[in-house]
Amino acid sequence: MQRSGNLAGRVGRWSARHRKTAVLGWLTFVLAALAIGALVPQGEVTDAEGSLGASAQAQQILDDNGWEEPASEMVLVQREDEVPDAAVTAALTDLVAALRATPEATNVVSPLDGAPLVSADGRSALVTLDIAGDAETADERLEPIRDAVAAVAADHGDVRVEQFGDTSADVAIGDTLDEDFQRAELLSIPITLAVLLLTFGALVAAVLPLVFALTAFVGALGLLSLTSQIWHVDESAQIVMLLIGLAVGVDYSLFYLKREREERAKGAGPVDALDIAAATSGRSVLISGITVVVAMAGMFLTGFSAFTGMASATILVVAISVVGSLTVLPAMMAWLGDRVEKGRLPFSRRREARPGRFWPAVLGVVLRRPLVATLVAGAALVGLALPALSMDLRNESVNDLPQDLPIIQTYNRITEAFPGGPSPAAVVIEAPDVDAPEVQAALADLRERALASGQMNDPIDVETDPAGTVAVVSVPLVGDGEEQASRDALATLEDIVPATVGAVDGVTAVVSGGTAESVAFDELMAERTPYVFAFVLVLAFVLLLVSFRSVTIAITAIVLNLLSVAAAYGALVLVFQEGVGADLIGLDRTDGIVNWIPLFLFVILFGLSMDYHVFILGRIREGHDRGLPTRTAVARGIISSAGTVTSAAVIMVFVFLTFVTLSMTSLKQVGLGLAVAVLLDATVVRAVLVPAVMQLLGDANWYLPRWLRWLPELRHEDAAPVAVPAPRVVEHEGAVLVRD
Repeated sequence: MQRSGNLAGRVGRWSARHRKTAVLGWLTFVLAALAIGALVPQGEVTDAEGSLGASAQAQQILDDNGWEEPASEMVLVQREDEVPDAAVTAALTDLVAALRATPEATNVVSPLDGAPLVSADGRSALVTLDIAGDAETADERLEPIRDAVAAVAADHGDVRVEQFGDTSADVAIGDTLDEDFQRAELLSIPITLAVLLLTFGALVAAVLPLVFALTAFVGALGLLSLTSQIWHVDESAQIVMLLIGLAVGVDYSLFYLKREREERAKGAGPVDALDIAAATSGRSVLISGITVVVAMAGMFLTGFSAFTGMASATILVVAISVVGSLTVLPAMMAWLGDRVEKGRLPFSRRREARPGRFWPAVLGVVLRRPLVATLVAGAALVGLALPALSMDLRNESVNDLPQDLPIIQTYNRITEAFPGGPSPAAVVIEAPDVDAPEVQAALADLRERALASGQMNDPIDVETDPAGTVAVVSVPLVGDGEEQASRDALATLEDIVPATVGAVDGVTAVVSGGTAESVAFDELMAERTPYVFAFVLVLAFVLLLVSFRSVTIAITAIVLNLLSVAAAYGALVLVFQEGVGADLIGLDRTDGIVNWIPLFLFVILFGLSMDYHVFILGRIREGHDRGLPTRTAVARGIISSAGTVTSAAVIMVFVFLTFVTLSMTSLKQVGLGLAVAVLLDATVVRAVLVPAVMQLLGDANWYLPRWLRWLPELRHEDAAPVAVPAPRVVEHEGAVLVRD
């Protein structure tokens, strides 16, 4: 049967007829991508790229002058009130001796040398040191230092002797997160397979989407080595790739395979069934994939390297999943034919013979009372979204890490005893000669004013480079580095610096550090977020307008998607800010939403939620293109897509919920936000609001102004309209049945 077809249909038919070429081509691509990934190292975000505002300028000064920051560690020696000072002195003496006898430890400094490293209450002391050699490989030389500290701690049980530093923290946190991600991967894949087994009732049909999604992810991961040479990435990009890649890869293949099986069940031959699936579901995959890419591209407007790297990685895995869905997937389906039903589960045929009545029953109520359904469902989503109005954004901090880790507990004790000590502000100074008398006098003035403000603490340390052209002044701020007290202290320091070292001729002085980074990030988000939202919404509107030739559908789709995103925001506030159900997901504290998450969730959710919307609207538009009345087209489209969309949503929700089991609060927020939004979109929005709103609008759903009639007409069914009796919508016992 020859068909004219659209792009997706033509590609799918070509792949089905040249399945050997398509399958071998896909395997060759995946293997080549793997080879590229092995040969080309990924371009990682540099320190300067990962910084913002003044911190980026400071880092650039350090990079231009060849500044090599050593890997520094510190050891806390702390006594209880009833323990005498002599115990601390003895522990300090043994600790310093042990560290200086360890070749891997250099520049050991302690209160025994007269350094101001004793807390205000006299109960705590710090010993600072550098790890010898290149800071990038410091973790390889950390163990002997930890052993020396542990030996002293064992000999002095009456005092606390604990080590903390960036290197030791990275090792401890990295090990914990690796365990978390491995657990998430081990959970998500079996859950996905189980849902697919229940959906198809056959082992081969269940395994095919999962294998396809994983090969698409592997191919994208290999090519990431190339794209990361332009858009540098950090380690979180791979995590997001797996998360999104598994979700969209399985969804796309699920849409395709279910439609092909549906047409075969109706009596279509193997070739015709695959043709129809390619021209309908394949086209929906293409549109939804482009929508995801458009949404993710919005993150490029932030100009922040972490976001641009994540956007490039996600676009890559989605684009590859789309290409694979249109090529290798129909080729595999053509090769397998009805053998895709191999490995049938017991009772699966009996279950298929008795289709569920839940969604038809819901649809019957919705179509009888569309206004009531719209008001009730809309009010429910608005009510869930209302808490988002009180959303309290905060910077990601040590509080987002697992608080039961010993290294984090040590950090908290150091912060309490030495406010600002573990992550001080840094004043980067560039001058022809930082040892010049006028510069040194300005540094002394800076120190005096900083301490006199009461917002900064000792020890204020100064380090210079061998050439004497750069100095870095570490200034501990009050507070934990994130709270308002720390921000106020930063503002005071930014006033002091220009009046001291900044006033010396030929000197450039820039304030940087963690608190400065947080302030700069907040300012960047406030400036760029409106542009990102506008970019995504406008391009999504244009894409939907062209795809469905309807202004009404484009507007309603965007409004409904925004409503589900807003509801997800509200759910995040309820859990992570108000503490509703916090104990159920292992939250240690509830103090707001991490500031990068709302924008990240918006672009991800807006793209992913279009999957179901485009798929459902495609089925509805098929009926409309055949001349069916709106009510009938809606009923047929919703009911025929109910099983597929429900299965796809369940897979996505469970994949995203696995991230709620991770230790980092920010990843819990991402996982819960994605899961809630997808669940709402696939149930309340898809089963209630879409049919109710379309029923209310009637023929206005297909409104296209005359001045837009030039838009290309892309049919949603491969064959031209034919004169057939319109299916009747029959309501039986409250359920909607569609009969030919």
